[in-house]
Amino acid sequence: MKLPGPDHPITVTPNPKRVRVTLGGTVIAETTRALTLQEASYKPVQYIPRADAEMALLARTDRSTHCPYKGDASYYTIEAGGRRAENAVWSYESPFPAMAAIEGHLAFYPDRVDAIEEV
Repeated sequence: MKLPGPDHPITVTPNPKRVRVTLGGTVIAETTRALTLQEASYKPVQYIPRADAEMALLARTDRSTHCPYKGDASYYTIEAGGRRAENAVWSYESPFPAMAAIEGHLAFYPDRVDAIEEV
């Protein structure tokens, strides 16, 4: 486990905007409680509470990855609107203590869904 710091900063802040994720014309998630995770020089990622996602449209897959800063990620495939997006969603279900804020949240790959809108 590595801790975020000056060489690899990670911040998690509430997003004041409404965030909506769509696939195949279907709203997969919509929230006013998203968290924006900014990690080093990567693009910001919106983490959406599971309670604000249509979990019935998501199916957990066997894929998993490890981040030395956040922990182990689980992945989900989305089926909606006649479309299927493999491993389009990830979640740190038991993140390391420094990233506890993203527990119970989902993140979406922008290139695997139709849109991640902030309005």
